[in-house]
Amino acid sequence: MLFVVVVDEPNRTLASERNNAMPKFVLTYHGLAEMPTEPDAIAAVMKEWETWYGTIGSDLVDGGAPFGAATAIGPDGSQVDAPAQMSGYTIISAADLESAATVAKGCPVLTNGHTVQISEAIDM
Repeated sequence: MLFVVVVDEPNRTLASERNNAMPKFVLTYHGLAEMPTEPDAIAAVMKEWETWYGTIGSDLVDGGAPFGAATAIGPDGSQVDAPAQMSGYTIISAADLESAATVAKGCPVLTNGHTVQISEAIDM
C-alpha cells in the first residue's frame, strides 16, 4: 500500500537548490493496467521495461512496481473513490523537470494509452 502526503510549505527549497545532488523525480503511471497472463506476453513486457531501464542507467533510483486496487480519504475523513487510477511508479534522478520528462517519454506504459506524471520529490 502506498501513502502519499503532500505538504504545502512555501519556504521549503527543492533538493536541487540546496546542494549539487541531482534531484529525484517520481514518475506515476495513470490508466487501467491489464497485466498479461501468458508467459510469452509477460516476457515481452518485462523485456520492454528492462530495455527502458537500460536507457536510464545509473539514474534509475527505484524501478517501482505496479499498483492494485485503490481508495482515497477525503478531507472529512470519509473514504471516497480514488480521484485517478494510478497503475504504478518509477523513481529516477535527473538534472531538472524537463530532463525527467524526456526520460518519461520512453516509458513502456505510454504504448498502452497510459499517461505518465512527473513530480520532483522534495528532499526533507
